[in-house]
Amino acid sequence: MRLNVNPNRMELMKLKNRLNVARRGHKLLKDKLDALIQDFVRVVRENANLRRQIEKEVVRAFEAQNKASLMLSEEDKELITVFSRQRLVLEVSTRRITGVRVPHFEVKVEGSPYNYGLVSTPAEIDAAFGSFFQVLTLLVKLAEVEKTIELLAVEIEKTRRRVNALEYVLIPSLEETIKYINLKLDELARSAVVSIMRIKGSLK
Repeated sequence: MRLNVNPNRMELMKLKNRLNVARRGHKLLKDKLDALIQDFVRVVRENANLRRQIEKEVVRAFEAQNKASLMLSEEDKELITVFSRQRLVLEVSTRRITGVRVPHFEVKVEGSPYNYGLVSTPAEIDAAFGSFFQVLTLLVKLAEVEKTIELLAVEIEKTRRRVNALEYVLIPSLEETIKYINLKLDELARSAVVSIMRIKGSLK
């Protein structure tokens, strides 16, 4: 596709400037796309690791809970599960990855989960509480990572479209138009030379 322009040197200079800007923009966007893809791959790996951690921690937590359950009376179980002095607070903020604003979640604990007699209860129940809290923390982190993956994927697709538009549409169009104008200017220059020579010949 060639742009419609008048074949004059002023238009040619403008098109060359546009071409230079388009090439610089293409390089910057291509570098950004490469960085986004690297970050995307890194976060996807982090997501996979988190899922494996969560699976292991869930198994550990339920194993500790089952062991503790065998050692506790029904009254102790009720006291442990019903009365809690612990409060979990989720703090939400944002950060940037390669220019993309992504969420950052952080779980903070207020109070103590141990609302029971530590001496009279088995150590397994402490391990179960610790593991379940670890699972909760990891799940919050997983939510953060999966949202980050989603946002990075959207930005990658948007940047890729812009790179392709420059690489396969605008830059080739500008190059073709510049080539066309150069050819026309050469033709005009040759015609002018021929006309001058004819005029000189007629004056002799």
